[in-house]
Amino acid sequence: MLPAAPTDEELLAAHRAGDPEAFGLIACRHAEGMWGVAVRTLHHHEDAADAVQEALISAMRRASTYRGEAPVRTWLYRIVVNACIDRIRVERRRPTVPLFDTDTPAGRSDPATELATRMAVGDALTALPEEQRMAVVLVDVQGWSVAEAAEIMAVPIGTVKSRCARGRLRLAALLGHLREEQ
Repeated sequence: MLPAAPTDEELLAAHRAGDPEAFGLIACRHAEGMWGVAVRTLHHHEDAADAVQEALISAMRRASTYRGEAPVRTWLYRIVVNACIDRIRVERRRPTVPLFDTDTPAGRSDPATELATRMAVGDALTALPEEQRMAVVLVDVQGWSVAEAAEIMAVPIGTVKSRCARGRLRLAALLGHLREEQ
């Protein structure tokens, strides 16, 4: 029988105790999910990669501040959410022209339509206020529960529900033209 893999909490404790490999294991477990949140929030692969890297470095350096009130996973996602919010605020101060991803999924019948839809959804998400965007990305795109999203965003559950509802309504209005095209 294989030994059980250490939990995130055990790995974080080992990291705090000086184990040089422990935090790397935590990062490997959660980097993909953190990337998903970042790329869907920021819509730029390079910015998302930078946000995840900043979040992991921050978490590694601030491991001693982890109080254990939430799972390590939630703590990490909260840090990446904060990194994304920081990048959004910086972008507001000095906007740039966004470059879009031209990769289309293999096996799709109409890559041009698929790309246009992805761009429209990305633009619509970007048009949402950052609080609504973060709630919609965490709950509807990443599949986090409302309670988990509330913990990550450090707001009450009702606030996440209302932000999701307002964000969904706004997305429906912004993306209504896609329904008509089908």
